[in-house]
Amino acid sequence: MERNLIVAGFGGQGVMMLGTLLAQATCESTDKHVTYFPSYGAEMRGGTANCYVVISDDEIGAPIMDSVEDLIVMNDPSLVRFKDRVKPGGFLFINSTICKTPVERDDITVVEVPVTHMAQEMGNPKVLNIIMLGAYIGATEVVPKDVIIEAIKNKLGKKKPEFLPTNLEAFEKGYEIGQAHK
Repeated sequence: MERNLIVAGFGGQGVMMLGTLLAQATCESTDKHVTYFPSYGAEMRGGTANCYVVISDDEIGAPIMDSVEDLIVMNDPSLVRFKDRVKPGGFLFINSTICKTPVERDDITVVEVPVTHMAQEMGNPKVLNIIMLGAYIGATEVVPKDVIIEAIKNKLGKKKPEFLPTNLEAFEKGYEIGQAHK
């Protein structure tokens, strides 16, 4: 098994945190091989940001790929730039609050998650990436759910313990959406 993922959006949307959390959790808590490759635009907050994550049962040759099984996009420019890289049979996760470009492909599973809206309703716009991570894990089950929950507790809960309940709730909300698309 090998899953290739691109996570893309604007700086400040938690793109790198999503990729880092997934990669570190998988590396630390499973026997899978993982690569993580960040790519920043000219600016951090507000500029383009994307990262590549590869999770595999076998050693990984290169972290950057022309086509991927999975794509998470947080904004329209990222959707336009990367949507054609998703392999037939793959998953495309879209922040449907912001992304309005139609996806005219019937050979992939499109999972629309209004993460910006959901995060605002939860009272913390910074959890949009955790909601999307939940949707990704729920739909793909690339790693067990409990691996990510433990990573959220260990990585995010230690930095800002007051936000741990919100982060866990955000993950669960996204996970439910993802499960509906399995």
